Amino acid sequence: MAAKKVLLLCGDYMEDYEVMVPFQALQAYGISVDAVCPGKKAGDVCRTAVHQGIGHQTYSESRGHNFTLNASFDEISADGYDGLVIPGGRAPEYLAMDDKVLDLVRKFSDAKKPIASVCHGQLILAAAGVVQNRTCTAYPAVKPVLIAAGAKWDEADTMAKCAVDGNLVTAATYESHPEFISLFVKALGGSVAGSDKKILFLCGDYMEDYEVMVPFQSLQALGCQVDAVCPDKGAGEKCPTAIHDFEGDQTYSEKPGHDFTLTASFGSVDASSYDALVIPGGRAPEYLALNDKVISLVKGFSDKGKPIASICHGQQILSAAGVLKGKKCTAYPAVKLNVVLGGGSWLEPDPIHRCFTDGNLVTGAAWPGHPEFVAQLMALLGIKVSF
Repeated sequence: MAAKKVLLLCGDYMEDYEVMVPFQALQAYGISVDAVCPGKKAGDVCRTAVHQGIGHQTYSESRGHNFTLNASFDEISADGYDGLVIPGGRAPEYLAMDDKVLDLVRKFSDAKKPIASVCHGQLILAAAGVVQNRTCTAYPAVKPVLIAAGAKWDEADTMAKCAVDGNLVTAATYESHPEFISLFVKALGGSVAGSDKKILFLCGDYMEDYEVMVPFQSLQALGCQVDAVCPDKGAGEKCPTAIHDFEGDQTYSEKPGHDFTLTASFGSVDASSYDALVIPGGRAPEYLALNDKVISLVKGFSDKGKPIASICHGQQILSAAGVLKGKKCTAYPAVKLNVVLGGGSWLEPDPIHRCFTDGNLVTGAAWPGHPEFVAQLMALLGIKVSF
């Protein structure tokens, strides 16, 4: 039985990262999460939006992943949950006009249950009248509404800004996620042990958007030191990502994702100082598998028996590095050929979120498996979240 149960308040064109990162991170920590949207039921889809600053006077928007709800709004009650999470994006603009939404938020507030809201989500808090004399931050454009609603505005000097006032946790953008999620877990009564680990992410252009950011920020939120590198790129440079989704075609669709900022330089990173390696999927692995330095890096982790967690097409790199021989593993189904030819023992990912651990190796088939994927890596590293 899950230690805690939280509610995620969704709507069409909520920000893609701002819904999926907390949704999957909290599940990886052992928290049960129900995602609901007014007028929709379990199994229905909410569209998401990719928001990011690309040098214009405000953020750009493009289509994100389709997010599948796992509970029905009309069937839930605030009494059944320990906390509430509100993503940002454009959804809060219209959700803030829904009386049922506002009533739900007030019930969490009146019960002094933790409420975590990010970016434009604070529009809903303001409309519900729960920010009077409360210190809040948000995306800067939300400032006038919060001040008018009686909040004490805490200026976001960076887009990673968070603020805490009693049971209320607010954040500026998805860049705040590591602290935002950590503060919410703490507000739920959670504590983390064993997170003094260094983890390296092997990145490349057009890696899958969720498959890099969800585990990256999930591990940061636990307190791990996480670095992301890409061959021939340095710290502060960006990798474009790809949104791979399942939309009824014979294979996945692709849309442009967020740009992902690297934190270290591939050429100067000391791989021996890291405790684990994570390899996202997407299209990057097919060219990274041709890079001798990448292969050497992966072999180094494998030879020392350090945890390696690879998802989706990431196993193309493992196969090329020859580290799958005698290992049981899964991958995106189309990568089965690489796994088998690489000497691995194929495990069918049925359902698609199924993940497996064999010794030091954690493998997953696709981003729906992130909760299991991250949880299994946490187990190898000895990281525990308790309440």
